[in-house]
Amino acid sequence: MSIELNHTIVCASDRDASAAFLAGILGLEVDPVTGPFAPIRLANGVTLDYLQVDEVTSQHYAFLVGDTEFDAAMARIETAGIAYWADPFHSTPGEINHLHGGRGVYFADPDGHNLELLTRA
Repeated sequence: MSIELNHTIVCASDRDASAAFLAGILGLEVDPVTGPFAPIRLANGVTLDYLQVDEVTSQHYAFLVGDTEFDAAMARIETAGIAYWADPFHSTPGEINHLHGGRGVYFADPDGHNLELLTRA
C-alpha cells in the first residue's frame, strides 16, 4: 500500500469565509459542510478541512499549480487587492519569484496563514 496525505485540518476564526477565500483564489468550490468542517478538495483528492476555532496559529500551505492556474490565481489576487510577496518572509512585496525555473508567490489568508502558489517544485 502506498502512503498518501488524505486531508488536513485548517483552523480558522471564520470557517466559511476562510474556505471561500482560498477556494476563490484557486478557482475551486467549497464542498458541502461535513460535521464541523468546510472542505476544499484538491485535484489529487486531498481535502483541506476548514474548522472554526477561537484561536488560530498561523501555518504554511503550499500549492503546486500549473502555469494557467497560476496566471488565473494571480489575476484574482491582484483584482482583489491582496498583498503578495516573492518570499516566505514577506520581505519582497508586489513581486513573484522564479525559483526552480518556475514561478511562485506568497500571500496571507484572513487568519494569517502563509499561502504559497508555485509552478515548479
